[in-house]
Order: sequence, then C-alpha cells, then structure tokens
Amino acid sequence: MSTHQELHDSAVVIDGLIISDWNRQVFEDMRRGGITAANCTCSVWEGFRETTANIAQWKAWFEEHADVITQVHVARDIERAKTEGRVGIILGWQNTSGIEDRLSFVRLFRDLGVRVMQLTYNTQNLVGSGCMESRDSGLSDFGRDLIDEMNRCGVLIDLSHVGPKTSEDAIRYSKKPVTFTHCGPYALLAHPRNKTDDAFRLIAKHGGFVGVTTYPPFLSADAASSLDDAVAAIEHVMNIVGEDAVGIGTDFTQGQSAAWFDWLCHDKGNGRRIVERTWDVAPFPKDLGSLADFPNVTAAMMRRGWDESRTRKVLGENWLRLLGEVWGE
Repeated sequence: MSTHQELHDSAVVIDGLIISDWNRQVFEDMRRGGITAANCTCSVWEGFRETTANIAQWKAWFEEHADVITQVHVARDIERAKTEGRVGIILGWQNTSGIEDRLSFVRLFRDLGVRVMQLTYNTQNLVGSGCMESRDSGLSDFGRDLIDEMNRCGVLIDLSHVGPKTSEDAIRYSKKPVTFTHCGPYALLAHPRNKTDDAFRLIAKHGGFVGVTTYPPFLSADAASSLDDAVAAIEHVMNIVGEDAVGIGTDFTQGQSAAWFDWLCHDKGNGRRIVERTWDVAPFPKDLGSLADFPNVTAAMMRRGWDESRTRKVLGENWLRLLGEVWGE
C-alpha cells in the first residue's frame, strides 16, 4: 500500500479556494505541498477597475514566476500543470461586484481567465443576498440574467457566501452544475456561513458539487480544529451527496494581515461590520500551518481508513471532472 506521501505525489490535487497573500513564497509553498491547481481569489469587494488591476498583477506574476505557476483556462491546463510540475492557477472571484451592472463583462473576464465567480459575498448586491444579510429575498431578475450569461460563457457559479434562498434559487435555475467551493456543514457547527444538509441534498440533486473547508472557524472544534475535523466534515457531506460530488476548498489565508481581515469583515470593505471575530488573523488547522503542509490532508484521509480511490477523488479527480463539465473544454 502506498504511503500518504506517495499517494499525494501521484494524485491530482485541486483546492477549491485559496485567498492567501499572493507572493513567491506562497506559490512555492503550493508547489511543495503538491497542489496541482487551485481557485485563487482575485476579487471580493472590488469593482471593475480594481478587479482588472488585480488581474493585471496576476498576469505579471505568471511571467515573473513562470517556473512555479501557470494559468488555467481549461481543464486540460490542470493536467498539463501536473505533468510540468507547476501549480495551475484558476482565477476566481468571491463576489460579482467586478462586473458592476454589465453582463457583457462576464465574457470579458472569462477571456482573461476568470473561470469561477461567486454570486454574492456575505451581503446584498444586484444579484441577490449573502449569507450575512438580515433578509434574503432571493435571486433577482438581474441575477437570473447573470446566471444565463455565466452558463453560456462556461463560468462556474459559486454559492459559498450566498444566502440560503438566493442559493436555492440559483441551484434550481442554473442549467449547469453549481458549487459551494468552500463551506462546512451546519449540522456540525451552526454558523451562518455553513450549509444545511438540505442545501447539500438540493445541490447534489441538481448535479452540483461541494468543496469542504479546512478553515477552523467553520469546523466543529472552531479554532482548535485539526485536519481530522475537516475530514470528518467531508465524510458528513459525502454521506449526503456521495463520494463523487465532494472535494476540498480550504479557504486558506496564508500571510494575510489583521487589516486585511478587517476589510473583508466590513460590508463592501468599508461599511458596517458584518463578521465579528475574536482573533486578529484567522487560525490554521494545527497540522496545516502552511500550504506546503498539504500532504497532511492526504494523511488525515488515510487515518480515517479511506481507500486510494476515494482519496484520489476527493483530493482532485472530482473537481477536475466538474470543471471540465462546466467549462465545456
């Protein structure tokens, strides 16, 4: 039987969401951790101009750090990254503020390599409600138009921070599978960012996908959570959606500052506080202090008694299949 390191090294490993402070060290840690590809956040509260500036920075990084990272546009780019020993970067958004009120911008950003967009981030926008909004009125007509355009352009719809009614509307309306890229089960920790078992059943019924987080504030032991707690959360979701519809979305925040978390925790970045926290910088699972430690995820799965097939699926094969289906390439 393979050791956890041997299995990890040979597997396709895809992280459904990382939002670290991007730099050479983070990229090198991703490669040391055996991450084949990841959905890397390049827009949260930013509008059109700031988002395009962020993408321009990424384009510069792709040139400057071409020995370590490579941009992913289509699913086969992930397989190429594995072969080349580089980390595939999928540009993703955690809000749709970047398109402002112009649906035509979806195709523009898709062509720049943005292949994942979350509909809302915690609060209300033109599309619908976030999970921290006091009243979730559901998906707007503009939101339906946006989903039509995202489906047409092959952009994956993310509902991780989206309100429950807006999420349900989106799951039922979309013609392509949608995803929670990074979330935990509400049944294990009653947090508004986590998803109920009914939400998992619904997204699976419509061909959708769940990326389970390793972010301690959303796991059962909160700040004291370990990767064993994360794998237990994956199993909880797997028992509902099946082992083919679940993967990992760490929500990893390596290198981020207290000031950055403050920006993230206020509405639109500078409004009212929407997330209360007891820490300056989010804690990491005790056995995942850096993205370089990613093989420990595989070790935790093996400790749980998973066989090689299930482990490979959850590490990345399931993500790869979903991305190919939604992107259509």
